Amino acid sequence: MTYRSFEAILEQHDSDVGAAEAHGIATGMLCVEIRADVENWLRELFTDEEQLIDEDKSLLHGVFEKTRQLLENQNNDFSFDLLMPEDDDPLDEQVEALRCWCQGFLFGVGYAQTGADWPGETAEVMRDMIELTKIDVDVGDEDDENALVEIREYVRASVFTVRDQFAEFNQSQSH
Repeated sequence: MTYRSFEAILEQHDSDVGAAEAHGIATGMLCVEIRADVENWLRELFTDEEQLIDEDKSLLHGVFEKTRQLLENQNNDFSFDLLMPEDDDPLDEQVEALRCWCQGFLFGVGYAQTGADWPGETAEVMRDMIELTKIDVDVGDEDDENALVEIREYVRASVFTVRDQFAEFNQSQSH
């Protein structure tokens, strides 16, 4: 599913979040608990998910399950990526989407992990994500473009750090 088609479904059903933030929420929830329930995610996106037509619900389930699949990938081939506007979209729109994605990720992790026990390096990653929610969207030159690419790569890598830390934490808690 493309960023634009995901965005259109969310707008059509009056969601309070955009595509980037919604994907961040899903990713955060799945990093904490890979078996997270897609229905909990949908309840966060829509005040009345019963209004979703089957086709839209199926597409949204697909986004969630694809995200789960990419996060479960034990090869760490980094095929997971943030659901964001295309590279040729306006830079300020891409930066705003990154800011919203990080905000969603923080919400998703917080939704699934309410305790104060952040395993390993997770607390540091969360602090970085909080800082990224304050990113300045007034951008435009090539340096900003390059910085955005670097930040996106950092966020992608951070997702795997958080996923791995929670997987270890959850495994130690179940023994």
